[in-house]
Amino acid sequence: MARDRRPQLSDLEVEIPMGCDRVGLMLARGIVAAALVLFLTPQSKAQTVDVSGRYQCAQAKVHGKVIPCKAAPLILKNDGRFELRGWEGSYLVNGEWVELSDSLIKTRAKIEPGHKIVLRYYGKHGLVEMTYERRVAEMGKTALS
Repeated sequence: MARDRRPQLSDLEVEIPMGCDRVGLMLARGIVAAALVLFLTPQSKAQTVDVSGRYQCAQAKVHGKVIPCKAAPLILKNDGRFELRGWEGSYLVNGEWVELSDSLIKTRAKIEPGHKIVLRYYGKHGLVEMTYERRVAEMGKTALS
């Protein structure tokens, strides 16, 4: 017989949050959700490697033999541009690699400990490996006198 029953006034006495109460509840839920997302997502490290500077050729290897290096320096500028033997373009640090590119050529060089960058390429004599080192000034010895 519950089917035949008409709606009563007492059926409508359900409290529905309206106005400020409802907004406050939604805001509290949003803050809790944002806090969970913020603290539970894995943190990625920002790229902090600064490779800009002037790199001198320390050694060259051709066919696995070390030869005297007389190459021009590799210059990595703060603005993301580079110069190498008249080749100019832009560079980007991607993990342990420095990606050098211009409008036609793209290559990458490996960043190694001790302020070194190793560039490998195929030249007219086969595989060539150029190791460039950045000379870092010691504290207290940078004054011109």
